[in-house]
Order: sequence, then C-alpha cells, then structure tokens
Amino acid sequence: MKKKIVTFGEIMLRFTTPNNLRIQQSHEMLVNYGGSEANVAISAANFGADVEYITRLPDNALGETCLAELRSHNIGTGHILTGGRRLGTYYMEKAAAMRNSSVIYDREGSAFSELKPGMINWREIFKDASIFHWSGIDAALTPGLAEVCKEATTIAKEMGLTVSYDINYRKNLWNYGKTAQEVLRPLMTASDIIFGSESEYAMLMDIPAPGFKATRDGEEYDIEAYKKFCQAISRQIPDCKYIYIALRNVMSSEHHTFAGILYSNGTMKHTRVFDIDNVIDCVGVGDAFCGAMLYAQTAFSDEQKRVNFSTAASVLKNTIAGDYNMVKAAEVEALLAKHESGEVER
Repeated sequence: MKKKIVTFGEIMLRFTTPNNLRIQQSHEMLVNYGGSEANVAISAANFGADVEYITRLPDNALGETCLAELRSHNIGTGHILTGGRRLGTYYMEKAAAMRNSSVIYDREGSAFSELKPGMINWREIFKDASIFHWSGIDAALTPGLAEVCKEATTIAKEMGLTVSYDINYRKNLWNYGKTAQEVLRPLMTASDIIFGSESEYAMLMDIPAPGFKATRDGEEYDIEAYKKFCQAISRQIPDCKYIYIALRNVMSSEHHTFAGILYSNGTMKHTRVFDIDNVIDCVGVGDAFCGAMLYAQTAFSDEQKRVNFSTAASVLKNTIAGDYNMVKAAEVEALLAKHESGEVER
C-alpha cells in the first residue's frame, strides 16, 4: 500500500532577533530555515512518515544548504527543481508579554515564486504517493503559483491521491489583485482533508466562528456550537472527507490554551483543552498540527486517535524554538497518557 506523502511549498531563510529585541534594536540575527509546508514535511518525517518535498531552489550555496537541511530530516529531495536567483527570506520578532510577534517577508522574485504550470512533472512525482499536501500560502504568492496549485491538485485527483489542504491565510501576502476567497474557494473543492483555524474557515466560508475562550486545562467548551459550525462548513465543501480545526485562545504571548476538532462522515470528534503556560515559540504550531495529522492519517484508523495525536503534537510545538516540531511520536503519546491519567505537570 502506498503511503508516501508529497508536500509542496517554499523553504526560506529565517532571521530572528535574539532576546526578544525589536528589529531596530538588534545588531545580530539568529539564522535558521523554515516555511509552512517545509515545517509540515519535517514534522511528519520526524514521526516516521515517508515524505517527499517539492520546491524550487536557487543553484547556489543557500539552495544547497536548504537541500542538506531537508535531507537531515529524512525528507526526499529527488524532485526539487533548481533555478532562479534567490532564496526567499523572512525576519521575525518573537512575541513578548502582550506584544504580538511580527514578521517581515522578503520573498518577491524568489526561485519558488517564479514557478509556472508545466515546470514540475507531477505525474512522475505522484506515481508512488498516497497524499498530496499544499497550502494557501502557495497560491497567495503569484497568479502563476495559483495555477501550479490547480495543476497539482487536478493531477493528484486524477491519479487517485488524497489531497490535503491547509488554509494558511496570510493577509499580507495577497497582493496581486485577487482575494483569497476568489482564488482559494475553487481550489479547495478538490480537497479530501482540510485544516485551518476557526477564523480561517470563517473568513473563507463567510460563516461566523463560535470563538474559543477556554482559559484552563480541561475546561469545557461549546461542542454544540462547533458541531453547527462544522456542518455549515461541510455544506459548502460536501466532497471533503475530513475537516480539521485548531482552536487556540491567546491570553498572553506565554500563555495559550489549545484544542482540536475533526468532523467526518457527519460526526464530530473533539479533544480536551490543553493549557500551555510557558510558550517558547508559537511559530509553526499549525504546521505541527498538519504534519502530525498527515502522519496520523496513515498510522491510525481511529478518528479520535487522529485528532488527539495531531492536537497534542501541536501543543508540544509551543515548547520548541524555531519553525520545526522536533518531537517524536513517543513524546506525543506520553503527553496524551499524562492527561488521560490526570498526571499533568504544572
């Protein structure tokens, strides 16, 4: 049985100010690599999934370093294209107390952003794959990339793959004259699995979100409201088999609560509320959910187990600095076991 997961997206150079400094204050930067879809791929591979990454990198030392980075996490890179002049970058100030994190993107004209339909041999890539994963960021960068996403999802469906889509709405990336709703709504109809926050679903579907307000571990939340929310989403995308939703309440940069939902076959599974009171780095938390979700789709048949595992993996990402979720399946299982037994460390 085919189990290879193909992920598509940009990997970038990340510059982060040290010690919670503002960019204007910092005379040095911490350097690593990241990008939503690469984060997903690395997270899934860390759990043991067979993952192939598809992107385009410049033919220079930075591109070579990205390849080495992906390979160090057991990611397949055999179909990555080279070309173009530059690697996309972004600059980040981490959140502190009541100050939100801040990101400045510098990815215009990157090797990845110049991709056009016909440049990637999707049929060759998909012939031994079971899942294709892409995100809304891919389609946000250029009209050409939106067409590449359409090309990839169309071929994936023709070849019988499961198509996984992360809404991944980034308002400041949509700059080429079309709205996210115009571009993403037609593209997402091919999806078998969709992931997003409740606010992303609300934006894309024009449906009011219930609003997750939990403030402590194990707190009850409005399950009936979320059932109705999921039903309203499902009516708009009836061919989607699995609707995953991440629920997060941010009380301060260091203190969040988190839960997860899976709606499938007219029924909803939900997790308990996790209280995260010492957030180290919340970048990539949604990507961590997606990576764990893709692994769980191939590893577990039980849907409650799938959403429990994905949510717990995402919770653990809050304790990991950098973009990637560097945890193993055993660590996720241990966190779930602690909560089930009531032995939660505070």
